[in-house]
Amino acid sequence: MQFGLFGSATARRPTGAEPAEFDSSEGFRDFIDYNVEAEGLGFRSTFVVEHHFTGYGQVSATINLLTWLGARTTTLRLGTAVIVLPWHNPVLLAEQAATLDLLSGGRLDFGVGKGYRYNEFVGFRVPMDEADARFDECLGVIVKSWTSNEKFSHRGKYWQFDEVVVEPPTAQQPHPPIWMGAGGESSVRQVAERGHNLLLGQYASPADVGRSIAAYKSAVEASGRRFDPLQIGVTRAFFVADSAAEKEAALERRLANRVRQLKLATRPDGTVHGGPDRATGNPDVVNRNSAMYGNPDEIAEKLDELHRAGVGYVLINGGGSGGGQRGRASMRRFATEVMPHFGDDAPARKPARGNAQQAAE
Repeated sequence: MQFGLFGSATARRPTGAEPAEFDSSEGFRDFIDYNVEAEGLGFRSTFVVEHHFTGYGQVSATINLLTWLGARTTTLRLGTAVIVLPWHNPVLLAEQAATLDLLSGGRLDFGVGKGYRYNEFVGFRVPMDEADARFDECLGVIVKSWTSNEKFSHRGKYWQFDEVVVEPPTAQQPHPPIWMGAGGESSVRQVAERGHNLLLGQYASPADVGRSIAAYKSAVEASGRRFDPLQIGVTRAFFVADSAAEKEAALERRLANRVRQLKLATRPDGTVHGGPDRATGNPDVVNRNSAMYGNPDEIAEKLDELHRAGVGYVLINGGGSGGGQRGRASMRRFATEVMPHFGDDAPARKPARGNAQQAAE
């Protein structure tokens, strides 16, 4: 298995109660340092969200943040997960993404999506029912911008361009890998049929993840292409805990954060759209089944379950506090106490004694 990171940074807005030396950039700088260390620990990639109007400082300018990170790293792949295409001018976005790909030496993983948070569509005054059409048109223009060496014009429903040649070219040819999030079997198959890589969300059960992988693999092979497990990134929340109490506290924080995020996706009629990661059922059960929280053996058991489901590429999210010393320590322990058991030359793991007894019972 290979491992990357998934997540966000936080740039808090001052409220007036902070000390004079308060620095809104602190969360961004901590995120950069966290990722620089992750590269040294053997992580393959980092994928960063795009969100707006949250009130708590999630990343909004994803390409900008990744460009700064690209200057501080040499091998870490730089992923967007995801840039929401209905809100972006496709030519301007193609130029910005290509610039990052060039400056980083071809390390961009271009993750795109349609968006799902109601408050963001309202803020941009973009009707949610236009999301699919805007996404398709925007992505088509971006790919053409990256692959056309001649001037072209575009007359679409949402964007029009006259005799443009988009600069600069990308480092990766014909263009950076395109990643799309999906959940249901039909949408997973559509991602495969488009020839794109797949991002699976962090709340789906291992059984659902396995079904999605099987559907994607089947569609890839039906198109005559070779399936590679690294074409699918599976996000999982993680936290290496020293005690049961610490694990429970981390699970409670994660559940509270999930509730806060779902409120941003709630429409006036009460309908909640959780995006491609629409895990249903009791929120606490979903939380516990999907999170890799606990001691290294417990986390390894969770990874074993994913590996048996066909997962080859895991994007870990969290670390307990979203950053700071606790998050850094958790990532180090994951890299040194868990990851070595899942390398290509790692010996087969034996279940921890307590877990094996529980399984037998």
